[in-house]
Amino acid sequence: MFLEMNSWSRWQTGTILFMPPIILVTVTGHDKPGLTAGLLGVLAAADAAVIDMEQVVLQENLTLALAITVPDDTSIQKDLLYYGFETGMAVDLEVVHETKELDASKKRFVVTVLGQEMRAEALQGVTEVIAEAGGNIDRIVRLASYPVIAYEFEVIGGGQGQLRRGLMEGSSHFGLDVAVQPLKLERRAKRLVVLDVDSTLIQNEVIDLVADEAGCGSEVTAITEAAMAGEIDFAESLSKRIACFEGQDEAILERVASRMVLTPGARTFVQTLKRLGYKVAAVSGGFTFFTEKVKRRLELDHAYANTLEVIDGKLTGRVIGGIVDGPAKAAILRDIADAESIPLEQVVAVGDGANDLDMLGAAGLGIAFNAKSLVQDAADAAVNVPYLDAILFMLGIRRSEVEESQKVPARK
Repeated sequence: MFLEMNSWSRWQTGTILFMPPIILVTVTGHDKPGLTAGLLGVLAAADAAVIDMEQVVLQENLTLALAITVPDDTSIQKDLLYYGFETGMAVDLEVVHETKELDASKKRFVVTVLGQEMRAEALQGVTEVIAEAGGNIDRIVRLASYPVIAYEFEVIGGGQGQLRRGLMEGSSHFGLDVAVQPLKLERRAKRLVVLDVDSTLIQNEVIDLVADEAGCGSEVTAITEAAMAGEIDFAESLSKRIACFEGQDEAILERVASRMVLTPGARTFVQTLKRLGYKVAAVSGGFTFFTEKVKRRLELDHAYANTLEVIDGKLTGRVIGGIVDGPAKAAILRDIADAESIPLEQVVAVGDGANDLDMLGAAGLGIAFNAKSLVQDAADAAVNVPYLDAILFMLGIRRSEVEESQKVPARK
């Protein structure tokens, strides 16, 4: 492309100021070491000022764009085209008259999408919703390709409510999990993650396992399902379920503990958070006997649950103290955040059942993990892939950071 290097002028305090034009330089081609340094060497020789610069490498193909000014523009075109000839890169140049600064009045959002695969049709649906909400995509970054594919769209403008409604309504059609968050410092500064335990941190519902060992499994399972769907009060349902444990030997609890299975990705999830400096807590409507085992196994910072009463080695069918129901979970989350001096805006809560709703609402970011529709509709984000560590990508953590975190000791 040939340039028209006509400088322009303006008057200021009686003096004519000749302002050099702004030149957009775009370099594309197969990436190899030294390309950026070589290009900047050409610009340095021309005494260029770099106003803006951005680079991306996709599948070993480089795109490097710069906005520059030079005091003498007569030779820059020749020098840049010669650089392209020497390196085998395509070099495009364009003259503009002013740089475009970010409109600070427009809000910025980050839209995160997760999926087992990424079909063009699904991504088209996501981007159409963004456009219909008045948003403009400023940047797209791939966060991960394993265990799921994850992309992050930085969006300028539009409304968070409209974006979220459109994307959440379309997520099942797209076959993707979607989250919409304001792009603020707090997003990367989240420092406490509070997780439900049953069907979140572990794959089981321990109360159902205890009931199975006690011989009242079908009765308890029916009550559990109704409680998780929000059909009956959690505290009432818990009392009804544990009543059938009365008279059971406490050895039953060890047998149940041996049957607990961590959710895929749980260890990676917690280890990554810990090594990045997060505090991690478990808050459960289950029982301390089991949450303490999970706490030790994963080196959690906090764990709270109901305490089963045991007298003379036998379960009484009652709990000691207050029941950890939905409001109690939210209160415990606030207490942990206060004890750790972490603002609620920097707290993430993860859960799957109706008794997690208060906790999800109290946190700065509430994530429904393989949850009932009632919970997904109320949460800030929903993750329906079976890997707990996929939630890391909702926090803007890249797969490369996850892998790197596994190489360093956990922070105490």
